[in-house]
Amino acid sequence: MEDVRIEAIEAILVDLPTIRAHQLAMAVMQQQTLVIVRLRCSDGIEGLGEATTIGGLSYGEESPEGIKLAIDTYLAPALAGQDATNVRAALARLDKVACGNRFAKSALETALLDAQGKRLDVPVATLLSGAVRTRLPVLWTLASGDTARDIDEAEALLQARRHNTFKLKVGRRDVAADVAHVSRIKQALGDRARVTVDVNQAWDEAEAAGAIARLEAAGVDLVEQPIARTNLAGMARLAARFVVPIMADEAVCTPEDALDIARLGAADVLALKIAKSGGILAMGRTAAVGDAAGMALYGGTMLEGSIGSIASAHGFAALPRLSWGTELFGPLLLKDDIVAAPPAYSDFSLELPAGPGLGLALDEEKLTFYRRT
Repeated sequence: MEDVRIEAIEAILVDLPTIRAHQLAMAVMQQQTLVIVRLRCSDGIEGLGEATTIGGLSYGEESPEGIKLAIDTYLAPALAGQDATNVRAALARLDKVACGNRFAKSALETALLDAQGKRLDVPVATLLSGAVRTRLPVLWTLASGDTARDIDEAEALLQARRHNTFKLKVGRRDVAADVAHVSRIKQALGDRARVTVDVNQAWDEAEAAGAIARLEAAGVDLVEQPIARTNLAGMARLAARFVVPIMADEAVCTPEDALDIARLGAADVLALKIAKSGGILAMGRTAAVGDAAGMALYGGTMLEGSIGSIASAHGFAALPRLSWGTELFGPLLLKDDIVAAPPAYSDFSLELPAGPGLGLALDEEKLTFYRRT
């Protein structure tokens, strides 16, 4: 193969409206801001990447604006002129330049993998040794906060065969009100759908113990990150106390985090996200630790758009086991898209694109319209 170098990297802020207000414990989202990465190589191939966060800085330490700044100021200059075909060497170089900044690094890794897949005319999943599955189960988050509206929304999605697992975001209201809200929805849906709860660390351990007991009695299928990510001992006590599975999300980013959780028995399920791991390859390492420890795996989202969601899908498709499916519904939450052909959802799942690289192409007019100036 000819010597191929990285010639240019552009990070673009894109603001896309959502179909409705999306309520979480830490924020209410009315739009989603994406950082789109365009990585151009000396052989004329362009790779695409994406990073985003939930509610700006409310979820973690990186924001879209900060991600763009990190790429423009530190990471892109470090990759200029480097071998575009050696993804691991490029990532090692980024780790020397910047400590942390995993969301920004994930977007660049995605762009490198997309370019390499296009260069070799194979999907990204093939670069990861192959897809175990070509369709990924996808849940939907019911986050309007209105019980009747959430039930109606779930019923319509079940009827359309788009989703049969529903996550409920709680933590903004009184615990008793949240438990009643979830219980009524689970009662309405019964055995026709799974219902999970995401607390986003909003409860203390005492609140969590009482709430989980009532949620378990109501038939809820899983409870995600009920208490602070730093309180692994408390997570372990809750996991040992209840039959309903406890999932770690904010508490797990790295393989070392997964190892700590496994040692303490602090979760039954691990939520994997390529952004918080620092990319698809690092996510695979975290997944391997969790899998070896006997924890079930779940493909999470940062509410990415199509590029980030499909990048995640390629990574999750290559995992040997993925017991809890995924929540790669981010593109469905957006009113519009910046790719020419949006991801395909049907039969309660997301179809993995078959084309080279990510299998996506930008819609240049939409990108121009929605990019921040």
